Amino acid sequence: MSVFRIFISFLIFLSFFTNPVLGQQSISTKKTVVSSNKDLHKIDFSKLKKLDEENKKVISLSIVLVIILFFLFYFFYQNNKLKQKIKRKDVKQKILLNVINAGIDTQEIERKQVASFLHDNINSLLSSAGLHLNVFTTQNNIKSEEIQKAKSILAEAHDLLRDMSHDLVPTLLVRFGLIYALEDLCEKNSNSSIHFNFSSAISTEKRYVEKFEMKIYFIVSELFNNIIKHSDASKAQISLEENKNHFTIIIHDDGKGFNAVKLKKVEGFGLNRIRARIKKFKGTFSILSKPNEGTTIKIEIPLPH
Repeated sequence: MSVFRIFISFLIFLSFFTNPVLGQQSISTKKTVVSSNKDLHKIDFSKLKKLDEENKKVISLSIVLVIILFFLFYFFYQNNKLKQKIKRKDVKQKILLNVINAGIDTQEIERKQVASFLHDNINSLLSSAGLHLNVFTTQNNIKSEEIQKAKSILAEAHDLLRDMSHDLVPTLLVRFGLIYALEDLCEKNSNSSIHFNFSSAISTEKRYVEKFEMKIYFIVSELFNNIIKHSDASKAQISLEENKNHFTIIIHDDGKGFNAVKLKKVEGFGLNRIRARIKKFKGTFSILSKPNEGTTIKIEIPLPH
């Protein structure tokens, strides 16, 4: 507000000197002085009036220039404020992405450690206990209902822990790679209500960096869960390809769709996590959807070197 006040005061100051009445008074005063001394000084009053008008034009032009300069200054000031605001927003977004990615990385490390512990330690102990129990009953020719129940409980616990460790870090992903694991994921999620089709221009034998494969697998797994929970779709398809050093994923479903524009304003933490993962790899994530027209999701990520 102080800038505006200074500017208004300056205009009032200039208007005082450019007031027509004051100009006329100055001309009449000059005429009186000149007429009283016309014998001593021969002055052309028309030239004096013309000179006074030219002075007014110069002052008016100066005012216009000052106004233009003021607005230019104001424009650059607002533009600079906008740039600073955008910069602060970008910094906040980067911090948020770093926090999300740090949490995701920590979770993935913990998942791998827990899966390894369950598979290599707990399951091995259960298997060993079951083996010793079988040897004992065979050697002593013992047929007991309680021992059979104990064997069943050990076998069930073994299977549950195996499934849990596979959910944390799929064995197929570790052993055979991303493409094979995603094909298996389609088969696992297909049922009588929805069928997932798998299409890939990449060989199932292709392997990538372990960290890259794990992140892509869990991104697709989370998107499949969203389709199953929210889309009401009967068919879905995932397509994979490599194009210009980019790994491309296209997921389409024939569900109820939604307003993709409104979604950006109300995105949940799940989609924010997915965006954070993709952005960390300097990739792109786009959603095309309309009500009752299904949804198409496209992901492009630079291939790891």
